[in-house]
Amino acid sequence: MEQRTPRQRRLGSRRTATGRQPTPGRVRAMTLAAGAAGLAVVLAAGIYSSAEARSTAANLTAANLTTASAAPSAATTAEASASPSASLDAAAPASAPAPRTVDEALDARIKAILDANSQYQIGVALVDVSRDPGAADVHEYGVREEFVAASTAKVLAAAAYYHLVETGAASLDDPLGNYTAGFQLREMIQQSDNDSWSLIMDAVGHEQLTQYAASLGVSYDPEINTLTPAEMATILAGVYSGTLLTAGDTAQLLSYMQDTNYETLIPAAVPEGITVFHKYGLLDDELHDAAVLAQGNTAYALVIYTKGQDLGDIPERTDVIHQLTQAVAGALF
Repeated sequence: MEQRTPRQRRLGSRRTATGRQPTPGRVRAMTLAAGAAGLAVVLAAGIYSSAEARSTAANLTAANLTTASAAPSAATTAEASASPSASLDAAAPASAPAPRTVDEALDARIKAILDANSQYQIGVALVDVSRDPGAADVHEYGVREEFVAASTAKVLAAAAYYHLVETGAASLDDPLGNYTAGFQLREMIQQSDNDSWSLIMDAVGHEQLTQYAASLGVSYDPEINTLTPAEMATILAGVYSGTLLTAGDTAQLLSYMQDTNYETLIPAAVPEGITVFHKYGLLDDELHDAAVLAQGNTAYALVIYTKGQDLGDIPERTDVIHQLTQAVAGALF
């Protein structure tokens, strides 16, 4: 499914055709249809089925998932009493082994996969989010420069809007387009709806979003929508650890990231029992996935950004994303 940045949608771009924009309902229908077409391509290439590999929400408590069962409102964000990461730690057996760490063997495996696929530009970032996010190192592989972030940047926009809610400057019940802001947040993350993204971005303000990103140590200009894999991993670490948002808002955002309309990338290659919270991005020659993998007291942010020739090599780059995911999951969980 082709994704567009908010300004590309509104002002046009050299990368995408422009014209009269469809209604949000039509966009969502197009989104789902395109996602299904992408899934068919991947399945035809003999790659994983997300139905076979997707883990369930075994590590989240029922209290954390209550926000996902109804249209969000300001009241629902206060229902959860602990962050998802805290719930995961509490659910872990007392005798659970100590989490494994990134070592030279994993470094070598990731580098070998990148070397074997040097026809693509690939950047990988990996960070242990089980630890204090301020003390955790970001391990980087391959391309470390900026990529067009595509829809992975929607996580940053969501966090920025939740921040406005928490500071009293906005509400999830505020009207935004034809629906509430809470509805638009959910559509933006779960369905990757670009109309919802544009509305959220306008509500936050582009200059304010840049300032919010800078407060996280991330350089972000919404007009060009670029991030490095390491910057995206930093955003995920902040969201998952609960250092950016309240426990209720953290749980709600993560619940949206747990079940999206395109599960064929990182989620499809994760072994059973590992929970995945992610946001994919697909735009022209960019194919990305940014995820947190969690099991017991172990959690890692894994960001894989890829740039190829065009949409024709999506099956091959999907396979590379699977290989990298399997290498990380096999070594760390």
